[in-house]
Amino acid sequence: MRMCKAENLDIRMDHCGNVIARRNGKIEGLPPVVMGSHLDTVYQGGKYDGVVGVTAALEVIKRLNEKGIETDHPIEVISFACEESSRFGISTVGSKVMSGLFQKEKYRSLKDKDGITMEKAFSLCALDYNSIDQASRGNEELKAFFELHIEQGPVLINNNKKIGIVIGIAAPVRLHIQISGKASHSGTTPMNMRKDAFLGASEIALELEKAAKLEHEFGTVATLGVIDILNGAMNVVPGEVEIKIDIRSTSVASRQRVLDHLYQTIYSVQETRQLAIESTEIISEEPVLLSDEIIHVLESICEEKGISNQRMISGAGHDAMNMNKLCPVGLIFVPSVDGLSHHPNEYTDLDDIIMGIDILEEAVLRYACIR
Repeated sequence: MRMCKAENLDIRMDHCGNVIARRNGKIEGLPPVVMGSHLDTVYQGGKYDGVVGVTAALEVIKRLNEKGIETDHPIEVISFACEESSRFGISTVGSKVMSGLFQKEKYRSLKDKDGITMEKAFSLCALDYNSIDQASRGNEELKAFFELHIEQGPVLINNNKKIGIVIGIAAPVRLHIQISGKASHSGTTPMNMRKDAFLGASEIALELEKAAKLEHEFGTVATLGVIDILNGAMNVVPGEVEIKIDIRSTSVASRQRVLDHLYQTIYSVQETRQLAIESTEIISEEPVLLSDEIIHVLESICEEKGISNQRMISGAGHDAMNMNKLCPVGLIFVPSVDGLSHHPNEYTDLDDIIMGIDILEEAVLRYACIR
């Protein structure tokens, strides 16, 4: 916010904690052209995921100020709140609320690993959870939204391309599964008399992997990323296990086939291992296709500048997928070295970031200036 103020932007924080900085246009009443991403990160994450997009947006503003360029449309920079799902299992909270996609009552009581509810987390940030609907911009016209982001994968590096132009974004189904067996002494309980909740979870994990691999041609992936053994000890057969699963794809049908196999597996494991298993769907989102017009504009800018590029599908979710409900959206990827992300060693070369900012600047000018 201090950096935005230094560029003479009007700054506000909405009821969801999104920071919105606005550069006024020459013509009163025109809808804004918006740029943005997020600043939060996953546990043990890197310093490029999200941050690059916010930094790039501010750099575009700085360049326009230095060049003395006035745009017809206003331009906004948004730093979205709570994009990552690490804490509550639900991602892109800030942009969901802004686009009217947030299910307030469903998520109110979600808890983090310390038992803090989402509603309480809002209050700890001096925000009123009951008022977050006021952050919606569903009744407001936006001209376009652009997000610059690191790829978080190896495709651009492997194909020796500098810019990825995203045409679609995969969406997840996420589940919380509680497996109940019977805790017992590891030395005195025969193998054929155990109700081992962890082995049930393991079987589910392996079947989940098998199902996702069968959907390889659709780019579908599935991950069991959280597993907690309650009151676990080395000499105790695990009696209670909680797991969290993420299944995502740009194909709803493919994703559903994996989900169906998961449910079949859960039923089978319950019967064969004599376990009680309860599954709760945390979230189910729809894949999105991005604006054809903006895709063509981004491609033409790359060609004019002689920058190698390719169309891509994003396997990761982004705030752009929710903003797609409000206006045309463009999502620009820059390369991730070794395809590494959500890791302290994630890295994108500064020259690649600057090249992405060049594309972003030109795209914003084309939409913010009447020609």
